[in-house]
Amino acid sequence: MTEVLLEQEFRAPVPGGEIVGWVRGSGPPALLLHGGPGFSEYLADLATELSGVMTVARYQQRGLAPSVVEGDRSVEAHVADAVAVLDALGWQQAWAIGHSWGGHLAMHLAVARPERLLGMVALDTLGAVPDGGAAALGENLMRGLTDDERARIDEYYAREEAGEGTPEESLEALHTLWPHYFGDPASAPPMPDLRMDLEGHLVTWPSIMRHFEEGTLERGLPQVRMPALVLHGDASPIPYAEAERTAALIPGASLRILPGIGHFAWIEQTGSVRREVEAVLAAASGP
Repeated sequence: MTEVLLEQEFRAPVPGGEIVGWVRGSGPPALLLHGGPGFSEYLADLATELSGVMTVARYQQRGLAPSVVEGDRSVEAHVADAVAVLDALGWQQAWAIGHSWGGHLAMHLAVARPERLLGMVALDTLGAVPDGGAAALGENLMRGLTDDERARIDEYYAREEAGEGTPEESLEALHTLWPHYFGDPASAPPMPDLRMDLEGHLVTWPSIMRHFEEGTLERGLPQVRMPALVLHGDASPIPYAEAERTAALIPGASLRILPGIGHFAWIEQTGSVRREVEAVLAAASGP
């Protein structure tokens, strides 16, 4: 694909409707996968950072407009949607670059459809070994809260688990936790204007846990043969030990731990993700 100076919208037909996304840049094709699950797409700045070295496509995952809002949101369905996006772009192969849940999805894509990937980058991702750091993530985010904040969030999560939560309340809880995703909570930027597919969030998590129980990634990643980078902040609320455990499963994977960085490396240290991706691209292209 030729260089795209401004983002261009694309649409990928999928069961029930379309996945909508945006593509820009020049160089090897790369599919960006945002976190959540169930969040609106938030990787525009990362796409801009990487577009100087890659042709970058990002898209809104199923569950929120402008993409289809209905349908299966299991891990398998998210993998199928990602493949449909590759097909719509005319990309037989691409790099998969995922953040948080999106990095976890990239690993599932690498295991389920390795023939469609040139390589993989897992950026501060939920790990591959049960429970991927999910419990520690919650504990670390709550650690810096006041007693009142912690009580309100505990009360809301109990109602959410009982099926009584709302997207608005979920985003309010995230707003309280937001600063604690960063290496320095006091200097955290404002939370972006996110939207929430709470139904999808509550559907995808049990699917993730089922795959943990079945050992999908633990068994599958050692069979993967592609360039891989596991990039993690040492101040992330997801312990970097999870990144070490994940990288150890992938033959030849590069592991990079960024000092002083939390969950959003491209926000906390502009250019840091591009620098590491460029190094992996150079190594993959050979001497």
